[in-house]
Amino acid sequence: MEIKPKILFAQVMHKRLFPKVNAFRYGIYYLVLPLTKLSADLENAYFKLNRRGLLSFNNEDHGNRNSESLSEWARNILNNFGIDKADGEIILVTMPRVCGYVFNPVSFWYCLDKSQKLRAVICEVNNTFGETHSYICVHDDQREITNSDYLTGQKLFHVSPFLEREGHYKFRFSLGAEKMGAWIDFYDGEGKKKLLTALTGDFSDFTPKNCAKAFWRYPLITIKSIFLIHWQALKLFLLGTEYVPKPIQNKERVSGVNSMKDKN
Repeated sequence: MEIKPKILFAQVMHKRLFPKVNAFRYGIYYLVLPLTKLSADLENAYFKLNRRGLLSFNNEDHGNRNSESLSEWARNILNNFGIDKADGEIILVTMPRVCGYVFNPVSFWYCLDKSQKLRAVICEVNNTFGETHSYICVHDDQREITNSDYLTGQKLFHVSPFLEREGHYKFRFSLGAEKMGAWIDFYDGEGKKKLLTALTGDFSDFTPKNCAKAFWRYPLITIKSIFLIHWQALKLFLLGTEYVPKPIQNKERVSGVNSMKDKN
């Protein structure tokens, strides 16, 4: 694939399987930003970098939420987990700020090797309480992650008041020249599949025209996202779904997976 900034026009899907079935799907867009390509050259009438714009990207929305280099933050995580084969570009897939407001349920850091093979993915998860946790997805032998691989990790971070903090996730990723996908399924403490989520879409060039297209096709998308989160929570409440009080979060903000050879 050609490594350059792009816009991902995509669909988000969530489906809860029990105790009450609840599903939704909506259109969305993400920024696709190779970290070595973050420069003022990206700016246009719609998009600004580290300053306010109709669309913008701020370094302080990610990583340690400070002025630290995002590349340095990601490399430190990879090094801490002994991941040395992801020695190429790191591509951050994330929602922008829209008119200064952002909420990112999850951002994906696709970590490539020098041959552009996918070796690791950092899933940076945020909840509505202003907390964050990153799951590091990698094979035990650091072999290439293909679109048929499932990576399994224990759930350690409280996100939804209608999902317990136990059980595990199964992650699957696809990154091609023209499209990408990320699938995260949640299994409860008894090993039953409870929630399906997916982000799938097609890349478009990062141009002023496509920035305008994204802004006007999905106006105020970050506000819409936080509204839909609360709307779905209300629906679950009205369906009688059990409320899970927020526990004290674990101190660790980064975790790896437990089993990396799961075949679903």
